[in-house]
Amino acid sequence: MALNNHEDARLVQQETAVGAGIQILLLALLGTATGLGPAGWVTGLAFAIATWALLSRALHRARLRSFGAANRVTLSRTVLVGGVTALVADSFDSAPPVPLLVGLTAVALFLDCVDGKVARRTGTSTALGARFDMEVDAFLILVLSVYVSTSLGPWVLLIGGMRYAFVAAARVLPWMNTPLPPRMARKTVAALQGVCLLVAASGLLPLVANLGVVLLALGLLVWSFGRDVLWLWRTERARTAAAAEAGAVREVSVTQPVAATVAASVAASVTAPAGEPVEAMLGAAQAV
Repeated sequence: MALNNHEDARLVQQETAVGAGIQILLLALLGTATGLGPAGWVTGLAFAIATWALLSRALHRARLRSFGAANRVTLSRTVLVGGVTALVADSFDSAPPVPLLVGLTAVALFLDCVDGKVARRTGTSTALGARFDMEVDAFLILVLSVYVSTSLGPWVLLIGGMRYAFVAAARVLPWMNTPLPPRMARKTVAALQGVCLLVAASGLLPLVANLGVVLLALGLLVWSFGRDVLWLWRTERARTAAAAEAGAVREVSVTQPVAATVAASVAASVTAPAGEPVEAMLGAAQAV
């Protein structure tokens, strides 16, 4: 049994290595087709190595016996995101091939709608798969916001950086680590970020229209994150109030028996001069 588990783990790790190899192959194709410069090559290779290392470590911790069809779709999308990253990095030195950039991004966004359905239909949904999918989405939005910011301004980086700012804040404020309830609105807003940034990156619309589209995306994102942070804050306040109330009730429940015991002990220890209890003396006084 242990041997089979070891073999399964080795096969799972091999799939991540295959993904890294396909990523390098894509970079070679981009280099041939577009003359990818040093910045693109370095960034693309760094992305491939980092993805392979992080994913391998996560798979080792999760001890998955199979990589799964849904994760394969997400890994394919990761390869495309690596190509987009290389093209965006190279765009700072030379004009990027916009149609190729848009094409790779469009396919990556389409596959984002596929991996979740595959996971549900095959019954292979895992916490690792959901995290893998979310991180790829977040990084693609970050890369697109970097590219669009060169034409619309640095404020566009707020779109790509907001999720990472949320994660950083959660490290300082533990109450922000509370699991959020699933909401379709959150998923819809996240999907719209990629679509809006893709439209702006394509250059098909006038500058003013691109500005409006990206502002709409940012507004929706601020609303979504703001609602989640407010829910987390209210949940923490309610939890703190409940804990304080429970502590007060526990303190009263402990104090009352102790006080009663002490009172009974005092009453039992005090006796009348003739050896009669206090209760007898009180009864006699009342009779007089």
